[in-house]
Amino acid sequence: MFVESGAIRFVSRDDDVITSAGYRIGPGEIENCLLGHPAVAICAVVGKPDPLRTEIVKAFVRLNDGYDESEPLVRELKEWVRTRLSAHEYPREIAFIEEFPLTTTGKIIRRKLREIA
Repeated sequence: MFVESGAIRFVSRDDDVITSAGYRIGPGEIENCLLGHPAVAICAVVGKPDPLRTEIVKAFVRLNDGYDESEPLVRELKEWVRTRLSAHEYPREIAFIEEFPLTTTGKIIRRKLREIA
């Protein structure tokens, strides 16, 4: 990144990789796991800043018809991921949303989800 003085400043990567407690976590594997649950219609995973772990995994989920938002369902989704992937990859927070920010080609804009995480 160039600054006004003409110097170059290294900002680091600005991608979707989540760094949590020293682990580098890709959101795709967690999203695929969540999509395997019958309640999940669509989801996206982002890193949410955390003073202890650098970031925590936060999942945004839209439910399929016939499922309602509830604490038991949140616990079930967390356990679903925890028993299928590494223990550090499960989402510590899950938010239910109806609409996802999408590009014109239909891809989820995770940057916008990070802004509301």
